[in-house]
Amino acid sequence: MTYDEMTRSAENVLVEFYATWCPHCRAMAPVVEQIGEMLEGQVKIVQLDVDTNGEAADAEEVTGTPTFILYKNGKQVWRQSGEMPGEVLLNKITSHIK
Repeated sequence: MTYDEMTRSAENVLVEFYATWCPHCRAMAPVVEQIGEMLEGQVKIVQLDVDTNGEAADAEEVTGTPTFILYKNGKQVWRQSGEMPGEVLLNKITSHIK
């Protein structure tokens, strides 16, 4: 599946670009998992390791990890890089999917 197909595979898709060696990504992992459970059926979460998905990361101009990109109907509606509190991430997502 191509990156474009991934971002269009559901109405709302959150892509997280991460790296296994990134401490901020490791800190966000349980947060992203919890949000995925809370928003099950509303948002599809796609996690891409920048080291194994470099082409997609380059195409999206990802310069830091973690980078979150939210797509609605295949169009980017929000993007932010860095570690953030779970409630901030949840609020950003829910404000765009309603």
